[in-house]
Amino acid sequence: MKKFMDENFLLQNPTAQKLYHEYAAGMPIIDYHCHINPKDIADDRQFENLTQIWLYGDHYKWRAMRTNGVQENDITGNVTDYKKFERWAETVPYTLRNPLYHWTHLELKTAFGINKILSPETAREIYDEASEKLRSKEYSVRNILRKYKVQLVCTTDDPVDSLEHHQRIKEDGFEIQVLPAWRPDKAMAVENPDTYNIYINKLSDVTGIDIAGFSDLLSALEKRQKFFSNYGCRLSDHGLEQIYCEDCSEAEAKSIFKKIRGGRKLDNTDVDKFKSVMLLEFARMDQDYNWVQQFHIGAIRNNNTRMFSQLGPDTGFDSIGDAEIALSLSHFLDRLERQGKLTKTILYNLNPKDNEVFATMLGNFQDGSVPGKIQFGSGWWFLDQKDGMERQMTALSNLGLLSRFVGMLTDSRSFLSYPRHEYFRRILCNLFGSDVENGELPADLEWIGKIIRNICYYNARDYFGFQLPDPVDGNL
Repeated sequence: MKKFMDENFLLQNPTAQKLYHEYAAGMPIIDYHCHINPKDIADDRQFENLTQIWLYGDHYKWRAMRTNGVQENDITGNVTDYKKFERWAETVPYTLRNPLYHWTHLELKTAFGINKILSPETAREIYDEASEKLRSKEYSVRNILRKYKVQLVCTTDDPVDSLEHHQRIKEDGFEIQVLPAWRPDKAMAVENPDTYNIYINKLSDVTGIDIAGFSDLLSALEKRQKFFSNYGCRLSDHGLEQIYCEDCSEAEAKSIFKKIRGGRKLDNTDVDKFKSVMLLEFARMDQDYNWVQQFHIGAIRNNNTRMFSQLGPDTGFDSIGDAEIALSLSHFLDRLERQGKLTKTILYNLNPKDNEVFATMLGNFQDGSVPGKIQFGSGWWFLDQKDGMERQMTALSNLGLLSRFVGMLTDSRSFLSYPRHEYFRRILCNLFGSDVENGELPADLEWIGKIIRNICYYNARDYFGFQLPDPVDGNL
């Protein structure tokens, strides 16, 4: 019987162990998509205790706690931080075979050197030990990033954001690059005209453009995109239930936008048309700036109306959607390709039924200009676990080139989520190692090791064009 989470955790044979320890483990991290708060980095924040860094805003843990019978007040209410942690510690023993069990103990081990199993019996000592360390300068936000060998972080930012915190980070001379990423979802969220018009008014204020018509909207967004580009932005990101690709003429777009600015609620046809034209315009702008566009597709968000009203978005009431996406995705990418406006693109699916759809869609639009120009993104959200990662990489291996994959990201709001890169790398090495051990791949570990290093680091560095030091000589 193997020891739980030892140095060969998830590495099921000697070849996998060699590949991980000699090639993957030491590679720095490029976190090209996450939701951590740049203000915390600018302030070099110190968390007072383990609950603040671990449970505040972590809807993965909140969902598990609710499922385990924990009342909402003990999760997001006004009880003490230790009470919230205590209820999490009561939940952890019931998360066996849920990825939270692995992540919890991997984070305790890598961040704090704590190898104890979290339970009600160990809760107090683990909380006290970790909290004491967090209050030391060694565990400031910037030092946590250094501890995990992070080289670059891309945050997620709205077009109206000032990027003042990114400016402060740069002025401080912080050696880890912290770049904004463009997330313009609110600029096409026309379902609620009152909320949308409030947002457009904010966009008008920050750009100094009176947004009366559709062309004004595009001018304002282009102005903000130039502003983001000046701060080093190289990526956009879009969170979508599905891809929108309805035909919409310029005249129709102008008419629909006029209705919106007049406060009129749109019917479903106009909503779909407007979202379609906006996605095309965003893609056009991305191509003009040579940005990478990312599409996270397939989440049904805020399913619980009562809890959404109480807590707001991103609080643990989202799920996997089952929309049919193949035809609309094909038409969208084809339209951009025909217009010469298809920039580098990463597609993330939330429903595993779409793995092979996405993996085959890539090959339709590769043009030889860039290795892996159209990417199948890593297992996302509910698929960000061992089975989901293996299935994503297997589909990509079978139907594309895993060797050109840009690898892992945290997609997290927590500064303790960086062990997810380690988790991914162990799974990656185990896939290759098992194939070698089974005689399905040659035992050329030097070559396979270079492929693994590329997936862990170099592919992302080169794909996004990040200017970073080379940690290892002889990369591909």
